[in-house]
Amino acid sequence: MSTILGGGDFRYEAQDGWAQLPDGMAFKEVAAVAVDKGDNVYCFTRGEHPVIVFDKDGRFLRTWGEGVFTRAHGATIGQDDDTVFLTDDGDHTVRKCTLDGKVLMTLGIPGKAAEFQKGDPFNRCTHVAFSPGGDIYVSDGYGNSRVHKYSPDGKLLFSWGEPGTDPGQFNLVHNICTDADGWVYVADRENHRIQVFDGNGRFEAQWCDNLHRPCALYMENVGNGAKPICYIGELGPGTSQNGAYPNIGHRIVIRDADGIELGRFGDPVMGEGPGQFIAPHGLCLDSNRNLYVAEVSWTIMGRRLEPPREMRSLQKLVKLN
Repeated sequence: MSTILGGGDFRYEAQDGWAQLPDGMAFKEVAAVAVDKGDNVYCFTRGEHPVIVFDKDGRFLRTWGEGVFTRAHGATIGQDDDTVFLTDDGDHTVRKCTLDGKVLMTLGIPGKAAEFQKGDPFNRCTHVAFSPGGDIYVSDGYGNSRVHKYSPDGKLLFSWGEPGTDPGQFNLVHNICTDADGWVYVADRENHRIQVFDGNGRFEAQWCDNLHRPCALYMENVGNGAKPICYIGELGPGTSQNGAYPNIGHRIVIRDADGIELGRFGDPVMGEGPGQFIAPHGLCLDSNRNLYVAEVSWTIMGRRLEPPREMRSLQKLVKLN
């Protein structure tokens, strides 16, 4: 029996187990997922094989990145559709790679963190997005409260942000995306909000209603004059006191570029069952508007079990309308 999630214009059929891993290969967990123009799917994992690639039908194609990446966090296909930018929060770097794994550019100093909360790049950077002109935005991150803007060739142009709760301040800047008009959307995770900036880092708006630890962001630029659509993955509770509370996080939320909610789905409690999520950490769409959800299930749940085990960390949700 199929599992249907969502409603209205955002109904999906869950295809759990879509990815066909070779015998003996494991994800451990998938921190981020990206799709190229051919609908090949790039899973940035925290397992033995950092990048695992599948075709649109879930058939295994290849792996790469072994010995290069320390701790997967973000994945974004480049604007030319022939590269992928991979954000490594353990190595404090962003690497621009070809789709078969050749490193073309590295932002940051491998293995060297900038001083904690001093604003220089990077201290556990988290994700990448692009301006319409090809400039590179990097959210940074766990040990900083900044967004950095780079030229396409990797020159630092400027940065903005500082620790705090006021507009333009951040409490764990965890993800970033942009729309076709150049607006910048930042997941300010522990402030339970998404902040919106112009391309110069000027604060414009915030979405802070009915959001819980927004973690994953993906912007769909619909075209034809329609407003862009933002897909948001929420983490569940972050403390032991409310860790078992139902209906707090573990959801996918869909909003338009004004922050108006268009859809929401996910079970009240986390898990691996139909319609459930553990920790949506990365999102992307393919050309058919199918939604891929990457989850850091080992970090949140898998290592706490006895004995520890790998849990589901990737779902494909097929768009029904």
